[in-house]
Amino acid sequence: MLERLTLGFALAASLTGAVFDWDIPKGFPRPAVPADNPMSAEKVELGRYLFYDGRMSVNGKESCGTCHRQELAFTDGRGHAQGATGQLHPRGSMSLVNVAYVPALTWANPTITSLEQQMLIPMLGEEPIELGLKGHEKEFLDAVRRDSVYQALFPKAFPGVSDLYTFPNVAKAIAAFERSIVSMRSPYDRYRWGGDSAAISDAAKRGEILFFSSERAGCFQCHAGWNFSSGAFFNTGVTTYTAPNRGLFEQTGRTEDIGKFRAPSLRNIAITAPYMHDGSLATLEEVIQHYAAGGKLDHPNKSHILRRLNLSDTDKHDLIEFLKSLTDEEMLHDSRWSDPRKDTAAHVVPE
Repeated sequence: MLERLTLGFALAASLTGAVFDWDIPKGFPRPAVPADNPMSAEKVELGRYLFYDGRMSVNGKESCGTCHRQELAFTDGRGHAQGATGQLHPRGSMSLVNVAYVPALTWANPTITSLEQQMLIPMLGEEPIELGLKGHEKEFLDAVRRDSVYQALFPKAFPGVSDLYTFPNVAKAIAAFERSIVSMRSPYDRYRWGGDSAAISDAAKRGEILFFSSERAGCFQCHAGWNFSSGAFFNTGVTTYTAPNRGLFEQTGRTEDIGKFRAPSLRNIAITAPYMHDGSLATLEEVIQHYAAGGKLDHPNKSHILRRLNLSDTDKHDLIEFLKSLTDEEMLHDSRWSDPRKDTAAHVVPE
């Protein structure tokens, strides 16, 4: 079964950086890597330092890691993200786990497909303000250039490059770090792909059957494949969808796209509450009830996949137990993705 799921990644796997050790379990695809930003341990380590560097924000305190916390599967536990100036965003921070496998990187903009391209938005974007570096680019780069840690890391990450301290290089390093964040070590992975029949509970096993049943729950129709994400955009009847939260419509201007948001991966979903693009559902119980009712609201664009489901309380419990089995506890604490300034064992320049 896993072999069938990975066929679509055959080309992507051939493009990956062979020199970087992904530490990916056997049978899972490796992420594709752009030709102009090859992976290396040195570049990933540089990206890790930059990812957690508070100087990357206008207030000198916030970093990428503020809205993407490792212990929360690189989300922030908020329904609406908050930028460095205190501005609340219309949507929540998406998880960065397995982001290298995602074809479109935001809730509702299908044109942003490159991590290098996307990284410039939180740094320099103004609608809404995230890190707020617009107008402060020189100050940040000067601080980086003077930092002894970066003086060691940048040349090793970008050997032979004369102009090291640039925003494109910062974006490339952080993108490489984000690309390295992979999650395939959950109890469900051990059960389904590793052959450990005792890795998940009987309730979770029943929940798996429901999840993949077209007649009963049909969750897989939007959350497909080994990463539990189709990458497609759906209107699921969550809200009335007013500006600036109208989904794909904000990009396309097509009425039929109002309310369509990307279906995120369900990996580690048990620890990424609150749910939906607007954080309007606080618990997994509320999410299951929402879909069991066929969506909270009727909307002309609501996906035809949604329908009322005849689920018992036991069925709902089993579905939640299955979703909990997708939590990768090792990933949540893996030092490869932790803040190196708080990690006493961190190596500044990997050998």
